[in-house]
Amino acid sequence: MIRSSAIVAKILFIPVSIVSGMVAGFLAKKAFDLAWSRVSSEEAPEPEHLHVKWGELIAALAIQGALFRVIRGVVERASRLGFYRATGAWPGEREPDQV
Repeated sequence: MIRSSAIVAKILFIPVSIVSGMVAGFLAKKAFDLAWSRVSSEEAPEPEHLHVKWGELIAALAIQGALFRVIRGVVERASRLGFYRATGAWPGEREPDQV
């Protein structure tokens, strides 16, 4: 059974989540640009580029995906902890589901 305070916390957390998602995307883009500049002096390949080597494309996408996921997870966790410290309500599940 979900308590009403948990529902209110989830609703109040929505704007925080949106802003933190935008911040995470910005940070991930900057981190990828920095990381790729260490790998290659050329622009990172994209799937829509005609003349791109498969290995280079896969490497770029793997680096980009890993960085995005890690940064998004860290920013989301930090925003949830900040929300919890400010309100006393945790905006999500307290424990993972048991399998």
